Amino acid sequence: MRPESLVTDHTVYACVMGSRAFGLATEGSDTDRRGVFLAPTPLFWRFEKPPTHVEGPAEEQFSWELERFCELALRGNPNILECLHSPLVEYADATGRELLALREAFLSRKVHVTFVRYAHGQRRKLDADVRTHGAPRWKHAMHLLRLLTSARDLLRTGVLTIDVGDCREELLEVKRGEVPWTEVETRMNRLTAEAEEAAAHSPLPEEPDRRRVEDFLVRTRRASALRAT
Repeated sequence: MRPESLVTDHTVYACVMGSRAFGLATEGSDTDRRGVFLAPTPLFWRFEKPPTHVEGPAEEQFSWELERFCELALRGNPNILECLHSPLVEYADATGRELLALREAFLSRKVHVTFVRYAHGQRRKLDADVRTHGAPRWKHAMHLLRLLTSARDLLRTGVLTIDVGDCREELLEVKRGEVPWTEVETRMNRLTAEAEEAAAHSPLPEEPDRRRVEDFLVRTRRASALRAT
């Protein structure tokens, strides 16, 4: 089975991500599509296993196989968790709807480490741009502020909200380079400190509900195998 066919024929969940999902789209924004496909269980009985992810077939489209998606979500991967909370869902079959119903099962205090670690990586790239070119990539700076805000609020409330809401204009000002880098640094440092403080008192559980997610995955694999017989 061609990888593209796994996406076209076996997608269980599809959404729009990026600036459009974050409420930061402008006239020239791309449409980034992300999805989850369920590889038929018999494909795993072969020596050559189905891919864990597929790029395409459309432009700006990327999909994960269900098991890989769940594995990354349980680790608190920011990009994966945000996919489950996109306000722009384009498709969800019965399996996809059950996956969405499991959103809270993937959340835990681990997100403090994973979100902030990802943010630190992006911050190092921005600092390198400033040293080399005298200014950061302002679009990346905007998205880093958005991510840090999302992480702080998730740790405070236990709810992941990815639409920036009323923060849209102040973030777009950063994207346009209208905010001095020193001010952007101050905001990043403040948000990092606030996330650290929120992590100590977060309503999130210490660990994700791995058993509940695994039960979903096993039932889904079994149903796929039965359909093939």
